[in-house]
Amino acid sequence: MQANGESSAEQGSRIIRAILDETPLRAASFIVTIYGDVVEPRGGAIWIGNLIEICAGVGISETLVRTAVSRLVAAGQLAGEREGRRSFYRLTDAARAEFAAAAQVIFGPPEEASWHFVQLMGSSAEERMQVLERSGHARLGPRLAVGVRPFPSAIMPAVVFRAEPAQGASELKAFASSCWDLAPHAQAYRRFLACFGRLADLPDTATAIAPAECLSARLLMVHQFRFVTLREPRLPAEILPADWPGDEARRLFARLYRSLSPQADLHVGRNCVTLTGPLPKATGATEHRLQMLSGEAAPGKADGPG
Repeated sequence: MQANGESSAEQGSRIIRAILDETPLRAASFIVTIYGDVVEPRGGAIWIGNLIEICAGVGISETLVRTAVSRLVAAGQLAGEREGRRSFYRLTDAARAEFAAAAQVIFGPPEEASWHFVQLMGSSAEERMQVLERSGHARLGPRLAVGVRPFPSAIMPAVVFRAEPAQGASELKAFASSCWDLAPHAQAYRRFLACFGRLADLPDTATAIAPAECLSARLLMVHQFRFVTLREPRLPAEILPADWPGDEARRLFARLYRSLSPQADLHVGRNCVTLTGPLPKATGATEHRLQMLSGEAAPGKADGPG
């Protein structure tokens, strides 16, 4: 028991409820997180009843789930299949490629820096510029942007110029500061640290929370971290501000993901089904994610399996 009379399980439940209160969720976006975290690394489809159950755990109603799934199908991200009276949904091939790229950013090591300029061609330049900005690029003009990391295919047609500093490498930090407003990204990382650091402070997080709540907590964490890390420019470490909180946030993410995963994956294996039977508790892909995160967990803290 804790000093205030709460058990670890009660304290964990209270923290998850507080995180939910601080983290507004849109059904379609959260379902995308479920596919990225639970379904895609296990390959195949998932029963809509499981989506409804998982979303209920974070306060999203069945009506909102069904509406969101219909919209994701219409948008070409999900494809439906039926077996008897049950409906199953899987990612389309195009969505799987997009999810794989996102997963590499979220779970993998930092990408190698690749400076480039993008000159948008054709119509709808402003709409495509906004897509570039959401992927971490900086607008230099109505049609010109600069970036360091991969750019989305949705921006085409465009001319892409690969670049590397020929002179003035010592001014790169000042150049980046003039192109990117890093303050909102730093603030988002600090919010993430404040929000999920409370879970990391729980003794024996992996066993203090019930399996279903472990899955909810992990999904909430992936959901928030996904938005932060996919939108920031992911600049090379040597040109980031000295107090950049991104590395600390990634260590917290890695530590908590590994800590929550045994119970979360246990819940998946016991309760989630696909067309051919239960979703597996673990696969080579899920184990690979844990291995990729194993070197990034905060030092001096208890870790999950690896």
